[in-house]
Amino acid sequence: METNFEKETQERAVLVGLNADVFTKAQTATDETLEELEALLETAGGFCTGKFLQNRHAPDSHSFIGEGKALEVKMLVEATESTMVIFDNELSPGHIRALEEILGVTVLDRSALILDIFAQRAKTREGRLQVELAQYKYLLPRLSGMGKSLSRQGGGIGTRGPGETKLESDRRHIRERIARLQNELEQVRHVRAVQRERRMKNSVPVVAIVGYTNAGKSTLLNKLTDAGIPANNRLFDTLDTTSRQLHVSDNLDVVLSDTVGFIAKLPHHLVDAFRATLEELEYADLLLHVIDAADPNREEHIEVVDKLIAKLAKEGTKTLRCYNKADLVSAEDIPIGEDVVKLSAKTGMGTEALLEAIERTLGHSRHHVKVTLPYSMGGMVDTLHSGAQVLNTEYTGEGIVVEAILDPILYGKLKDYIEEC
Repeated sequence: METNFEKETQERAVLVGLNADVFTKAQTATDETLEELEALLETAGGFCTGKFLQNRHAPDSHSFIGEGKALEVKMLVEATESTMVIFDNELSPGHIRALEEILGVTVLDRSALILDIFAQRAKTREGRLQVELAQYKYLLPRLSGMGKSLSRQGGGIGTRGPGETKLESDRRHIRERIARLQNELEQVRHVRAVQRERRMKNSVPVVAIVGYTNAGKSTLLNKLTDAGIPANNRLFDTLDTTSRQLHVSDNLDVVLSDTVGFIAKLPHHLVDAFRATLEELEYADLLLHVIDAADPNREEHIEVVDKLIAKLAKEGTKTLRCYNKADLVSAEDIPIGEDVVKLSAKTGMGTEALLEAIERTLGHSRHHVKVTLPYSMGGMVDTLHSGAQVLNTEYTGEGIVVEAILDPILYGKLKDYIEEC
């Protein structure tokens, strides 16, 4: 339980959102998105001292929320001894500069806060490269307008990642750094491509777990594969992709990959930077869309994930909707369908049904067989190793006996030599 002392030592922030008539749904702030912003702040290690939701026809050209509302925010900042103000909307450099002059404290927007969390969470070299690239892409157009945000000393929310000296260097050096990071990430993509080609040769399907942040993706991966990934109740707890082999049935093994959680208003810098990780979706044979069944904003979050799936996955990729935490809601609260699975990743309820659904979706056309080939067809053994999942090979007096899992094409070619297992 959080103590008063811990709250006193945390960064204290007032949260502000603008709901403007001229904004799109993705641009505007609501009570729900401000609640999510508070959860993001807590994930970053901060404490919310108050929230404002301003309604206007359009943002103010100078102070974004209007001078009067900005002064109200300033009064709350001073009364609560807050150290920063965080906006639920994306701010221009000019708005950041003007608001810092009015409020007298650091001003961040939602994108900057998410970038800060990613900087804390990234553990692998690949993850850190992706975060640094996203930070530079975010900061480059804002260098002339961020004022106090760039001159803050020491640690704290909004200061992780590229240091002060780098940020104050000229744009040419930052662009050079972006180019170097992009080259390094291209090498990462190349390594992934080689690994993926090896998996495809072994005919092992890829199943990618996707979902809104904190829906329970890592908990599900742990339950199915004993991956041992820390699964905490906080946003963006997983940034670095984890892949594990999953034995679905005697006919089907798959590679199961966890991915970074999606979120409303996810900065496009992050989507671009994390493409090396998210391209697992593009090559996946099946997606498991993990949904928090007990989430009050469930439908909105499903819509966010569906849009990103449409953008990142290849067209026609099959998706199973996995309503996690189904034990916390009544049965009628979850839709019924062939592509719907009810489960609890925490207790294991429904995981057998999920495995059956995976096999039904991927494995219905795969055949577990023994093939006895005459030695004159020895070249077919190489074909099987490159195009099927070979489980065992024996050289006997009757011929070459291969136990394998075949797709329909190879099954048809070899049907005269096959016995089902």
